[in-house]
Amino acid sequence: MTKRSIWVYGDLRTARHWQDCQKVLAKALPLARTASADIHLLLLGTSAGDIAAERSTLDLSACVPIEEAAEYAATLGVTTVICLEHPYLRVPRADLYAQVLAEFIQTRQPWLVLMPLNDFGRETAAICAQRCQAGLIADCTELTCENDRFVGRCPAWGGQILAHITMADGWPMAFVTVQPHGVAVAQPQPNRAAIERIALENVELPAGLQIVRRAMESGDTRRLEDAETVVVGGAGLGDIRGFGLIRELAAALGGEVGATRPPVLYHWVEEARLIGQTGKTVRPKLLISAGASGAIQYTAGIMDAETIVAINRDPSAPIFQIADIGIVADATVFLPLLNQRAQQAAMRQLADATCGIGADEPATEAKAGFGALVRQLREAREWRQEDLAHATGQSPEFIEQVESGQLSPPVGFILRMAQAMKIDPSTFLNKETQAAIRDRRAQAYYQRTQAYSYTTLTPEAANSHLRAFMVTIEAHHDHKPVAYKHEGEEFIYVMEGDLELTLDAKQHVLKPGESIHFNSDVPHKLKSLSSLPTRCLVVLYTV
Repeated sequence: MTKRSIWVYGDLRTARHWQDCQKVLAKALPLARTASADIHLLLLGTSAGDIAAERSTLDLSACVPIEEAAEYAATLGVTTVICLEHPYLRVPRADLYAQVLAEFIQTRQPWLVLMPLNDFGRETAAICAQRCQAGLIADCTELTCENDRFVGRCPAWGGQILAHITMADGWPMAFVTVQPHGVAVAQPQPNRAAIERIALENVELPAGLQIVRRAMESGDTRRLEDAETVVVGGAGLGDIRGFGLIRELAAALGGEVGATRPPVLYHWVEEARLIGQTGKTVRPKLLISAGASGAIQYTAGIMDAETIVAINRDPSAPIFQIADIGIVADATVFLPLLNQRAQQAAMRQLADATCGIGADEPATEAKAGFGALVRQLREAREWRQEDLAHATGQSPEFIEQVESGQLSPPVGFILRMAQAMKIDPSTFLNKETQAAIRDRRAQAYYQRTQAYSYTTLTPEAANSHLRAFMVTIEAHHDHKPVAYKHEGEEFIYVMEGDLELTLDAKQHVLKPGESIHFNSDVPHKLKSLSSLPTRCLVVLYTV
């Protein structure tokens, strides 16, 4: 090649990685024009037949076929698409790819080799730079050409400054890892580039290493960039426990967690959650930013959000200049209150779903939405399914069925879930329903206290959620019926005599000192089995 050339590596591990490479190419094309350089796209792989032969042992189903990628890349404005092919390249691995790339690159001597900024690209670029005795510029967000020299603009000092880095004299080649975000993918052009297919020979697998298993990312995993709601935490949260408030709010809102640079550096959150010039660019309908001052490196990644809510205790923080709603408050004090309200709203949605509100919605969709809300609240507490099962007296299988939409649980489950999460169940009832329940509760309370078999232990508690009675049942008699129905829970503790409790046609016999707990919406009847009156303590919990 007689003129300088820029090579862009095409990562074909998944469609998402391949798209990121197209974004790197979109950044490289203006640089090539400014520097009067050719631009080439470099692909590694093998034929579809070789890949199919390996699927029995390693899952390569997500890999983009090299033939398909090459044909599309030829339309993206490059000079040439170079395909290096060998059966050993069927499985992407950084050590082998770096070995092959380094050997081939030394025969062509390009000016720049650009790789997308991810773990695979970092490792491959570093090995190649060492083998080729070339320069390495990491984490570039912008690519420019100044005075006929390449200059990469890279965040430094935790993103507080933007360093301009170039190659030293005497170093004609450099590997560059490039942040793929903040730019649209390269668009197809009318002219097609040539495709150069090179069948490699004498490729050897690195000694001492063998890939045992290759697991693909779950298809259910949601991408931060695609989320409609994003909750971002910054250094102002103080520590990893404070950052946990961000996780709670994101889960309660059904959103995704994001972070500025400091939480990533402090290992409060994984790097994949970084937003900004060195991280992801997000475009949610709602973005809540808490404890972040609003440095330009961060705000560059959130400018396309439809609505930005900022929480910061410094009224002069730059984040308020771009926020649609600003809240001047200490995030660690404000977020617990906001999280409680968000969780209460989610509980209200649960109640609406389980009680059939919005009946025009298809049953399968209603169940799926209900289950998603349960999972949302559980994850907000960072509970496993086993934890929620234990807290509500259910089995993990029951929770799994609820969350997957296979089962609609009774209202009692919602009440126990609210208790476990320390949320007042009345918060998910609308005002009219709350008023109606208070009226029914007061009426039933007086009916109970006026019946001969009841003695109230909680005077003036008609409007309370928790009330206690001493119930006396005559010897060998059924408990006289009292017109009282309610959603909620009931606890019975036998003080004297033997009690027979019939729960929905199933009989339970309780001796003195024994107790039972059940949902009050289950038909139940009490009977004394003793020759003397049976006395028991009954505690009612209602919404």
